[in-house]
Formats: sequence, structure tokens, C-alpha cells
Amino acid sequence: MHYRTTGPEIWRDTNHGVTHFVSAMGTTGTIMGVSRFLKEVSPEVQIVGCQPTDGSKIPGIRKWPEAYLPKIFERQRVDRVMDISEAEARVMANRLAKEEAIFCGMSSGGAVAAAVRIAKELTSGVIVAIICDRGDRYLSTDLFGQ
Repeated sequence: MHYRTTGPEIWRDTNHGVTHFVSAMGTTGTIMGVSRFLKEVSPEVQIVGCQPTDGSKIPGIRKWPEAYLPKIFERQRVDRVMDISEAEARVMANRLAKEEAIFCGMSSGGAVAAAVRIAKELTSGVIVAIICDRGDRYLSTDLFGQ
């Protein structure tokens, strides 16, 4: 579905200018579908996946052992994998809520944290990070406790 909907929407809404696509890697459906589409229309687009650092627990994303990778995952469709700590994901989810009125969870916070890191490496580009979860799912946790 992300091949038919999300990928084309990103391409259209960036006026064909997206240079980097950043996504958390949970079941890997989003990153695989969007990557397939974007690489077909522009092979130069960099696809960046996010996984938690060792010991970090970020709901919605995983560091998959090779034997347990989802069957749909194709490693060659991801140009770079960035490790994101639980602390980084928490801080960014809170910043998104407070500063941008984007009420999302930690996996989205992790993707945006990775996008910010990438932005610091570039002199120009169009980075798209996907907000893949909702903040209301975390109201009973300590995520927004500050």
C-alpha cells in the first residue's frame, strides 16, 4: 500500500524534490513500499531506516536479528540504518508535541531525530520523515510526563 499511496504522495508533495526519506523500521512495510516507489522515480533518493540502540526500547521499532527479519524486508532498498536511543526518541517526541503541535509517539520521535541528524550533514536537500504513530497511545505512559 505504501508503494501505491505514501510514496507517490511524498513525490508529488515535494515537487519531485525529496532527497532523503527517513522511517522507523518496525514491520518494515512503510520503508519497503516507499523505498520501492521513490527508487523507481529517482534512484538518487536516500532511504534511511531507524532502529533502536542496544538496550533501548522504542515501541514500534526493532533491531531485527537476521533470522527474524520480516519476509518483506529487502536490505538493498535501505541505503543507511541509523541507531536511535530511547532518550533521543523521547526528547524528540516531546519537542514535536510542544514546539510543532505534532502529537506522536517515540518511533516518530526517533525518525525525526534521525532526520535532524541528517540535516546537520547536508548543505541542501529535502528530507521527509514519516510520523508513523499517534501520541494518544502513550498517555498512560511516562512519555509526556514532563
